[in-house]
Amino acid sequence: MRKLHISELNRPTTEEYKKRKKMPLVVVLDNIRSCYNIGSVFRSSDALLVKMIYLCGITATPPDKEIHKTALDAESSVDWKYLEKTEDAMTELRSAGYKIFAVEQVENSIPLTSFQPPEKTALVFGHEVKGIQQKIVDLCDGAIEIPQYGTKHSFNISVCAGIILWDIFQKLKNPA
Repeated sequence: MRKLHISELNRPTTEEYKKRKKMPLVVVLDNIRSCYNIGSVFRSSDALLVKMIYLCGITATPPDKEIHKTALDAESSVDWKYLEKTEDAMTELRSAGYKIFAVEQVENSIPLTSFQPPEKTALVFGHEVKGIQQKIVDLCDGAIEIPQYGTKHSFNISVCAGIILWDIFQKLKNPA
């Protein structure tokens, strides 16, 4: 087995990537405090053809050296928009026909293993400690939770986003 050189991976340029058809999948970051987490979400979003990322509240925006460090320039390939109020992102998405799901531990959350995403899906990820604001949870169509079996009650937001985005990408790409 030989490790492939980067030139053998046939990766598109940023311009080619921008022209590719994206998944009907949008990410909303509600008050994410770590630029490294933000950058990681950009990188996962690039890998999985996420249509757009909304950066809301205290969530930092590019250009930022810490975002860039983990995004590896995905902040240039993935479309994004900053809105001060997460509620405004929710309004825009709902008017565009998206169903919006909190990725949060709430009553009656849907285990990721059982979740069947609608054709146009938006996912809200929240603050590393406080989670998604309750007023934002209240505006969602539902909530998704990753089943967990250890002593900790949460994943890091960048890990959580990677797991959720990969799962939903697969389900949208290969509907049942």
